[in-house]
Amino acid sequence: MQATSPIGIFDSGIGGLTVFRSIAGQLPQYDYIYLGDNSRAPYGNRSFKTIHQYTWECVQWLFEQGCPLVILACNTASAKALRTIQQRDMPGRYNDKRVLGVIRPTAEVIGNYTKTGNIGVLGTKGTVQSESYAIEIAKFFPEVQVYQQACPLWVPLIENGEYDKPGADYYVKQYLDELLSRSADIDTLLLACTHYPLLQDKIKAHLPESIQVVAQGDIVAASLQDYLHRHPEINDQITRNGTRHFFTSSDDTADFDQHASMFFSAPVKSEYVSLK
Repeated sequence: MQATSPIGIFDSGIGGLTVFRSIAGQLPQYDYIYLGDNSRAPYGNRSFKTIHQYTWECVQWLFEQGCPLVILACNTASAKALRTIQQRDMPGRYNDKRVLGVIRPTAEVIGNYTKTGNIGVLGTKGTVQSESYAIEIAKFFPEVQVYQQACPLWVPLIENGEYDKPGADYYVKQYLDELLSRSADIDTLLLACTHYPLLQDKIKAHLPESIQVVAQGDIVAASLQDYLHRHPEINDQITRNGTRHFFTSSDDTADFDQHASMFFSAPVKSEYVSLK
């Protein structure tokens, strides 16, 4: 692999590829490295301490590959690890590098989508329990009411290729009904897990037309473009050859490639990396 200073994209598994797809689509000129920690996924039900440890190990690995900027394309890692990494781990050690998440850029704009001021957030157990979206959205849109719903069975359904099968409808409807029972005024649903765009068609099928469904990919990509414009000290470090390299902590790279291609909407050829 030629010497580059790429943008690092991290996820606990393959879900972050939906965000990476949008980023690469809007900013194709940059070099990128994607790292999926598939051997230790899912992160959703793990403790704050464990998620921080795993995320920080992966971020440091991406730094070692020459990444001046790492995007946590994972809501759980953004919710449970990002602040500690930014405020405790990096100062004094990696002052010339940056780590960004997906929650804040989403929170900065999601309030613009709602007319009723009632938003539903669908996420993993870890993301919902962290209250990160409710806290961040309140900073930018204090008048908006946020209703959260954990959907613990959706990621297993997606990763086992059942997301477009009839059996998935039951679990999609179950969680949507639970969320909507708490407010009849919800008009915007945020998919606060990067896996969930694969269920988007089924989710919409079980909703009235008055409720819009918002995925994060394009929001995060637009926010990154703005960030790089405002931070030339980071932007100037990133090389621009249009390269994409994929790594996974799973030793079954063929399985990763098969699933990753579905999320990335393009063929993926990965390499194995040990994070132990």
